Amino acid sequence: MSSPHASPRSGALPARRQGPPGLLFALPFLVLFALFMVWPLAQGLWMSLTDTSLSAHNPDFVGLDNFTEAFRDAEMWRALGHTVWFTVLSTVPLVAAALGMALLVHTGLPGQWVWRLAFFAPYLLPVGVVSLLWIWLYQPDLGLLNHLLHLFGLGPVAWLSDESVAMWAIVLTTLWWTVGFNFLLYLAALQAVPDHLYEAAALDGAGAWRRLWSITLPQLGRITAVVTVLQILASLKVFDQIYLLTKGGPDGSTRPVVEYVYDVGFTGYRLGYASAISYVFFALVLLASAAQYAALRRREK
Repeated sequence: MSSPHASPRSGALPARRQGPPGLLFALPFLVLFALFMVWPLAQGLWMSLTDTSLSAHNPDFVGLDNFTEAFRDAEMWRALGHTVWFTVLSTVPLVAAALGMALLVHTGLPGQWVWRLAFFAPYLLPVGVVSLLWIWLYQPDLGLLNHLLHLFGLGPVAWLSDESVAMWAIVLTTLWWTVGFNFLLYLAALQAVPDHLYEAAALDGAGAWRRLWSITLPQLGRITAVVTVLQILASLKVFDQIYLLTKGGPDGSTRPVVEYVYDVGFTGYRLGYASAISYVFFALVLLASAAQYAALRRREK
């Protein structure tokens, strides 16, 4: 008598039990995505076509009037210029410094865990703590930075109240705070570079600098492109540290476009117009992202 667990004589494999379709597994995510992404985007787009205000209960449909006003708004373009300027100033050091820090750790410095902790730990701090710490450092009379300048015989600097210096001070704070994330990406990429490339270069007599320029940096080309794109997008969305450090001052010289949206919507109570500005900015960010993606594709080809 054959065993009930014996396979069929034909040798055919038993049919696999059909499980629920993949859509059911993705359904919880799709529901949350629709509730917290799709619906707010659609609601914001509708608000941009109305004169919605915190003080108005029955907004009227105004069509594209808000967008027309946004394109004619000099303050919006000024805030957008500040955003682009901050992005330019912050992206280069945040990429270059992260690469340098990762190279230092990867070369085998003694006490590597200390260096890794020191480089990455500031990224874990909340923005409120970071801003308060740097406000103390930037204090005109008692701040550490001006004290160091005094030791070298230099005069004090109004770090957060001088229009020519305030944006640089914000960039310095952002560099100290967020460079740890880029450092971590570079460190992971360095550890993935094949060792046999360095061994072959060493056999050919290549020195450390030659290996860096001919092996390490070319191998990091893809991650450098990724880090650069991520950093540009993050810098374009800057708001927290600028608002806490300078509130967009002095005289609006550091106010980014996201803060201008906040001021228009929650200080001026013009939610419809603020929504229109945010969608104009959203479209510009999409164009910048598409241009970066096209440049990367051309580079890969």
